[in-house]
Amino acid sequence: MKRLFLALAAVAIVAGCAPRNPDFQPPAELAQVSYRNAGPTSLTLYTVINRRSGAGAHTALEVNASETVLFDPAGSFKAEGVPRSGDVLYGFSPAVEKAYSSSHARSTFYVRKVNIPVTPEVAAMALQKVKANGPVAAAHCAQSTSAILQTLPGFQHVQRTFYPKQLEAQVVSLPGATSDSIVEED
Repeated sequence: MKRLFLALAAVAIVAGCAPRNPDFQPPAELAQVSYRNAGPTSLTLYTVINRRSGAGAHTALEVNASETVLFDPAGSFKAEGVPRSGDVLYGFSPAVEKAYSSSHARSTFYVRKVNIPVTPEVAAMALQKVKANGPVAAAHCAQSTSAILQTLPGFQHVQRTFYPKQLEAQVVSLPGATSDSIVEED
């Protein structure tokens, strides 16, 4: 019985490390829904926070470069007409952004957004890195996002962390960063 329990526990642990979004879409399909925000190039960190405990629950990163995408590592957001390739959501228009934020902001959670203006070169690097990252295992959203950010010029001080609020605290202090909270009730 003990061996059976250990075997089942090992399977559960390995399953928890498996990527949530392993499927990739053809580039031609993604190009059809490409969206570019007309504003200046930027990165926006999304942190989902538990309203009762104050703990961070999820991290995502919007990249506004030659196109606007959302790196939603190990995320579960789905919407019609918004393809997900690995952990990147394409066609991240203001309407999709509102749906994404609203799906996370509710009576038990709120969303904090930190927008950081970046040069077109940094935005292009971030876009390439989130697309190349591949699917992320559950509970690795902040870790994978911080790993990408720390490779970008101007973000070298970012330390890798598994904790969404620790990542947010590192990013909100960047020059030019602005923050906004989204609070909704069910």
